[in-house]
Amino acid sequence: MTLSAVATRYANALADVVTAGTSPLRPQDAVAQLRAFQSLLESSSDLHNALTTPAVPSGRKKAVVGRLGKELGLARISLNFLYVLVDHRRIAALREIIDSFELIVDERLGFARAEVKSARELSEPLRGSLGAELERLTGKRIRARYAVDAALIGGVVARIGSTVYDGSVRGQLESLERRLRAEG
Repeated sequence: MTLSAVATRYANALADVVTAGTSPLRPQDAVAQLRAFQSLLESSSDLHNALTTPAVPSGRKKAVVGRLGKELGLARISLNFLYVLVDHRRIAALREIIDSFELIVDERLGFARAEVKSARELSEPLRGSLGAELERLTGKRIRARYAVDAALIGGVVARIGSTVYDGSVRGQLESLERRLRAEG
């Protein structure tokens, strides 16, 4: 099984727990807590090595995770999830699992992810109207990530899944060129 398939399997299991109607932990809180632990894990090579090496017994790893989890104020669900990762030697895949978890939760809650690139930084009102237009086009609520792309002359390019909405100047010029060639 590939690492991506493993990450998806663990992410789905966590999503099942936190999206259940009886869960005391909201999905966004689970993400924040796991990201905090991941940040701690990645900031210390000693901690990373201790939790990923097979030489350290699982019980000791879980004791460390428990102590750190208490300091971070992790919810019981988040802590138990980390214990499962330690038991199954998957703690090294935490970043990928969290990324998969975020995508799965968004999907379950009816959100679509959009990668939006523009020639310059977009103002908040412009981001809001762009988000509203993407929601209208897709029929889904949008979670957008914005980036500046210096290669763009002007305008915006948005990617949602495999669909690209090209409102860039370059895209408009290429479209015009295709139409002119078709007519001529």
